[in-house]
Formats: sequence, C-alpha cells, structure tokens
Amino acid sequence: MKRVNIFLLAVLAIGFFAGCQTKQKQMKEELVDFIKNHDSVVIPLSRETNMAYWQAAITGTEEDFNKAQELQLKMVEIYSDTHALATLEKIKVSGLVNDTLLARQLDLLYNEYLMAKADTTKLNEIVKMETRIEREFSIFRTQVNGKEMTDNNVEEVLRSSKDINKQKEVWTAQKKIGRVVADDVIKLVVMRNEVAKEMGFKNYHQMQLILGEQDPRVITDLFDELDTLTKDVFTEVKGEIDDYFVSYYNLNSKEDLMPWNYQNRFFQEAPRIYDVDISSYYADKNLESLSAAYYYGIGLPIDDMLQKSDLYEKDGKNQHAFCISIDRLKDVRVLCNIKPNSYWMNTMLHEYGHAVYDYNINESLPFILREPAHTFTTEAIAMIFGRQASSPQWLQDMVGISEEEKMKIADNCFKTLRLEQLVFSRWSQVMYRFEKAMYTDPEQDLNTVWWDLVEEYQLMKRPPDRNEPDWASKIHIALFPCYYHNYLLGELLASQLYYYIVANIIQSDDYKFQSFANNKAVGDYLRNNVFAVGSKYYWNDMIEKATGEKLTAKYYARQFVD
Repeated sequence: MKRVNIFLLAVLAIGFFAGCQTKQKQMKEELVDFIKNHDSVVIPLSRETNMAYWQAAITGTEEDFNKAQELQLKMVEIYSDTHALATLEKIKVSGLVNDTLLARQLDLLYNEYLMAKADTTKLNEIVKMETRIEREFSIFRTQVNGKEMTDNNVEEVLRSSKDINKQKEVWTAQKKIGRVVADDVIKLVVMRNEVAKEMGFKNYHQMQLILGEQDPRVITDLFDELDTLTKDVFTEVKGEIDDYFVSYYNLNSKEDLMPWNYQNRFFQEAPRIYDVDISSYYADKNLESLSAAYYYGIGLPIDDMLQKSDLYEKDGKNQHAFCISIDRLKDVRVLCNIKPNSYWMNTMLHEYGHAVYDYNINESLPFILREPAHTFTTEAIAMIFGRQASSPQWLQDMVGISEEEKMKIADNCFKTLRLEQLVFSRWSQVMYRFEKAMYTDPEQDLNTVWWDLVEEYQLMKRPPDRNEPDWASKIHIALFPCYYHNYLLGELLASQLYYYIVANIIQSDDYKFQSFANNKAVGDYLRNNVFAVGSKYYWNDMIEKATGEKLTAKYYARQFVD
C-alpha cells in the first residue's frame, strides 16, 4: 500500500511539474508576443514623438508644440489600454517568467501600463496643460524698462552687477513667469493627484517615486541624513558668503542682503566669493571644441552627436539645456544656449555626459531596456563630468594653463567646487520638500511654504511683503515633477564612481583633482560597467556591480563635507 501511494505521489508530482512547465512556457510566449506587438507600435511612435518635441524646443512655435502634443497623446493612448494591463498583470501575478531579461522588461512595462487604471480624459488634459505651460516658459522673456532679456542676460546681471537696485529689478521681472503659469500648475498638480489616486497611490509624488523603483521613506530618510551632514558646514560657509557680500555691495549688515544679491535666480549655484574667476579661462575658448576633445580623449567621442545638436540662443527656443535620445540607438542630441563661461562649460560637459551614456547603451538589448538604469544614474555621469569645468587639473589638461597657474588657483578651485556642492545640496532640500508638501496639499499657501523652506534650508531671507508664486518660476516644478531629488542622488553616485575610478582605474591616492583627460581606461570602465547594461539591472544592483557597493552617501561626505 505504501509503495502504491509513493508511486501515485511520484506520478502526481511529475504531472504537476509538467503542468508547471507548460504554464511557464505559455506565460513566456504570451509575454514575448506582447513585447513584439508593443515594440512594433511604440518604437516608431517614440521616435516621431521625440523628434517633434525636439523641433518644438528649438522653434517655440505653436504649430510645433501642437504636433508634439498630438503625438504625446497617442503615446498616452497606448499605455492606457486596460486589456494590455490585464495581460501584464496576469503574467506578473503568475510568477512564472524566470528569464531575467524578460522578467525585467515585464516589471518596467507593468509600471508603464499602470496608467490604464486612470481616466484617459484626465491624462489627455494633463498632456495638453503641460504642453501649454512648456510653451509659456519657452517664449517668455524677461522685460526690464521695455528691453527684452534672455535667461543668459538675467544671469549675467545677477552674477556681475554691483547695482543692487538693478539686480532687484531684473530678479523681480524674471519671476513674473511664475505668475503667468502658477494657476495652471496648481490645476495640473490636482489632476496629477487624481490620476495617482485612481492608480492606487496616495498622491502623485508617492507614485512617481514608487514607479521609479524608489521607496519614498528611504528617499526621505536619505534627505534627512544629508540635511544633518551638511547643515553645520553650510551654516559656516553661508556666513562666509554673507560676510563677502556685505563688503562686496558695501552694505551695513547681513540683514540687508536679499535673494537677488546671491548671483543666481534661486541661489542654486555657488556665488563667486573666492579669488578665482574660472569663467575667465573660457572667455576666448570654443566650448564645443573643448568638449569634443575631452570626450574623444577618454574614448567616448561625441562628434556625431555634436552635429545633430542645437547649442546657441535663438528667438523662441527653450532657454535651458537637455539631452534627448531620439531612437534609443545612435540619434542622441543636446540642446544648449552656450556662452563662453564656466557655467556653460559645466553644462556642455554635463549634457554630453548624458549623451555618451545614451549613445553607448548596448544596441543588442531589448528596446525597453535601452535606457539608463535610473534617471539619477545618468545624472551621476553628467555630474561627474560637469564638475571638471572648475577643476584646475582639467584646466591644465584641456585649456592649457601653466603648472604655476594651476597651483595658484588649486585651493580656491576646490573651495569653489565644495561650495557648489553644499549650495546645491541645500537647494535640493528645498525642491524635494516643497514638491512633497505641494502634492500632499496643493490648496495650501504655497507661496509661504516655498519661502519657509528657502529660509530653513538655504538660510536666505524672503523679501519683505512679497506674496508671489516664486516657486512656479522654476520650470522643473511644472514640467519635470518629483524629479529634482534625483539630481542630489546623482551627486552622491558621482562621488562614489569618482572614488572608485581614482582608486581602481587610475590607481592613485590623490582624490582631490583628477581630470581623466586622455585616459581611455576611464571611458572603457564607464562604457562596460555603467552605460552598456542600460536598465538590464535594478539601479542599486547595477551600482553594486560597478563599484562593489550599493549607493552610499559616504563618498560625497568624504569629498565635500568631512
């Protein structure tokens, strides 16, 4: 009897195993077919949509923005397919897809198609509002005494003028874009929240982090940790900044300093308080040529991408900077508005950092995985290269300053870089916490919330009796929502990668200034370990494979705080 039972159990086990194999094969085949159908539609539409967005960003015309919007709505329609979501959900819940590449694609596709749970009418209205707001930003020009100013003109006045009345006039005039878009941005936030709740999330901020494979509690804990790490040292350097500007503007006390006196619209970049004018080294230089020579020297040439890019100011053109991969293959482009100064040298190195990442993702990967591991991992690469613009070693290697000049400016260059990081870190705290608060309650007094955070984290006093939507003048809040924290995560990873490269690729114990110039081993390391794998791995797994550790703040602290 026992033998019969054992025999029956064995037969049943074999049958169950065979049934599982059959079901597993069925789920795999269904997913493969789904991906083929998805790619056949999305690949050409994605390329067309990206091209239309690129054209609209360059021209600023209503016709081009309408075309980009129309194509974006088609993309929304694809990912709003409830039948497709049900298919993916069935496959995902089965747990039977054990092929790692397919399972990774399944995870990413499922997150994309979750929007099918939302009201399509609302999704379409969101796209239309985003397009309208983006065009407002694109065509807006600051007006002062009947004279039109570009953002470059505004920054130059804030950076260079000692006339505090003129600074105030220009700063105030530029902030008027906030009033133009604020009501629409709040409506947009409300609609985004409604969509997020329909998809099962508390609000849009939470949704964006979770769908970006980030735990909101972990991100908040990390920002709290960075706040603790940087608070005291920032308070110290902010005191140095204020002392400098009291003397620079011939003011009576620190209490007289106002936001327009900090040489930047948002105090997101370090003011020039140390005795080194890095911009002077670029005043007569071709930034395109410098960028091309540098990236060629590390084995990551950008000539092909430079030819397709748009790098100089034009009427109606987007005044910011970005990189876009048109086809997730080799059509990668950069938009800039360059001037021969250190800001735009940094920006060129930064944006082409994004570009070499996109360009060098392995073409044999499935379309869905031909993107960076995470948005902040591409920011890390952009930042590790952007930092070079203020490096004395880079200036010697690429611009040609003498050894004597390098040694003369080295200490102040490092102080400048450190100040840039501390200023940006505190500014990122404002952005992260403001958006978190805004999506928690978009009906609250956002103007007050904004300046409360500016005073707490940037230690910058609000202008007296000012009640304007200055928060809305920051384009990211409207058009790149719940994204900004990734810049600071990118800075952490940039330091982690930098320390790994110096120790293991360059094999040096000098971590202060390394330019990587003409070191093709650096390019090889990044291409093989970071770029080529695309989003094949979850972002922290990729980081651990590339550096031997998961993401940590310790190298950032070692480089800029300790």
